[in-house]
Amino acid sequence: MSIFYVIIGLILLVLGGEFLVRSSIGLSFKLNISKMVIGMTVVSFATSAPELLVSLQAALDGSPAIAINNVIGSNIANIGLVLGITAIIGPIAVSKDFYKLNWPVMMLFSVVLYYFLSNDNVLSQLEGITLLVGLVVFLFVLIRNARKEEVSVEEVDDALASIGYGKIFLWLIIGGLALYFGSEFLVEGAKDIANNLGVSEGVISITMIAIGTSVPELAASVIAAMKGEKAISLGNLIGSNIFNIASVLGLTSIIKEIPVTEPQILSRDIFWMLGFAAVLLLLVFLPKKFVLSRFKGAFLFLGYALFIYMVL
Repeated sequence: MSIFYVIIGLILLVLGGEFLVRSSIGLSFKLNISKMVIGMTVVSFATSAPELLVSLQAALDGSPAIAINNVIGSNIANIGLVLGITAIIGPIAVSKDFYKLNWPVMMLFSVVLYYFLSNDNVLSQLEGITLLVGLVVFLFVLIRNARKEEVSVEEVDDALASIGYGKIFLWLIIGGLALYFGSEFLVEGAKDIANNLGVSEGVISITMIAIGTSVPELAASVIAAMKGEKAISLGNLIGSNIFNIASVLGLTSIIKEIPVTEPQILSRDIFWMLGFAAVLLLLVFLPKKFVLSRFKGAFLFLGYALFIYMVL
């Protein structure tokens, strides 16, 4: 029954996230927000909604390890699993924005998160506010740079500009309900599985839940790679990691402070996240610059497989 709860929870989260993204884009068009800003802010926030609901539900249910490792595990999966498999299917070109802005900001947020958690074993409300303020500053710089370079945003569907308010709010309601019940089922199922298998909630969340919440990004990346499209870029995945830390943990800790209840979060798990981020920078520059080849993708994927083996 626990596995059933987890599967139903993941399905509801995927559906809820999709409805929320589409309704958010439609509403943004109605408010005359530019397509570029929609893609860099509205879509990014909406696609982080499943992780946000899972972390918030876990924190409120007294399972802070799930709240933290949901984000840490998703960030590891984005680089090791999603990026690794995508690069295996087809080499990925890396823009200079990667090392000028995106990677340094991702690494900064990752290190700051480690400091906040290790300082007093809790992510406080003030620290959550700090993460959110940092995210706002990052988005301001990102949008300003994009306007200078006239960046186009491919993931925003222009057809959503013509939908009516009735459909927008119906999608919002469906998306919100699906996310709420999906997070309820997923957290409860994960806690039961952890109890039945005799492993910690942190282990379940950094493996099963993290992989589950990364499935939509993995599917989109694989489809794009098989079609030879570059719509799913390295920048999108790096951005997702930044939003996971700043918006998901930031908002969750503002609503309810998140204590570190499992020692391996600080002694092992977060170092895997920092390690994958650091290795990614090396792979972008060595041996061939600004290309993630199939070999590099295989290296990332094998690294992720080793990570799963080590934590189980």
